[in-house]
Amino acid sequence: MLVGERMSHPVISLAPDMPILDALSLFKRERIRRAPVIQDGKLVGIVTDKDLLHASPSPATSLSIWELNYLLSKITIAEVMAKKVLTVTEGTPIKEAARIMADNKIGGLPVVRDGHVVGIITETDQFKIFLELMGAREKGIRVTVLVPDKPGQLARPGKAIAEINGNIIAFGTFAGKDSSNRMITFKVAGPKSRQVQETITPLVESLIDIREC
Repeated sequence: MLVGERMSHPVISLAPDMPILDALSLFKRERIRRAPVIQDGKLVGIVTDKDLLHASPSPATSLSIWELNYLLSKITIAEVMAKKVLTVTEGTPIKEAARIMADNKIGGLPVVRDGHVVGIITETDQFKIFLELMGAREKGIRVTVLVPDKPGQLARPGKAIAEINGNIIAFGTFAGKDSSNRMITFKVAGPKSRQVQETITPLVESLIDIREC
């Protein structure tokens, strides 16, 4: 899966000279938490709701509301934006975008094509992908098991489920308890929970969880 398939677009962007009060209103109205900053068609920065809020005075300030509004009206996006922006392209794999976001502790990446911003991939987009991968919006029986970390082990549960006319609608693999095993989670539609449990248990190292969801 590539970034271009799941990015948000078109992108709501800001100009460097926009007052932060206007940006805060825009963020609230559009229900966004970050936006790229564009000047002359080029990406020059990115700003988040936290950047905007941190630029606002503390509630404990002794300034009057008129003084506050005057001071805030003078602060522009250019003064609070991050100028070093990490980006990805439409052809970047989703997992690579997720790795960049996790490693750098950021919530979104502008997507660029020929130097122009064509989309943005955010943590919300990534969460939606995770829900899709795990079949969270579909009814079925979710099973989590440990299997030996050996060739062919992942195929055994799948084959067994097919033999009882089950349909695997989601599947994921994760690190196990140690290097000798892997944890797999899958969701099955069709059979009853007890039938799935009786079928799977003899084929795995241990059954961690099974539930209808």
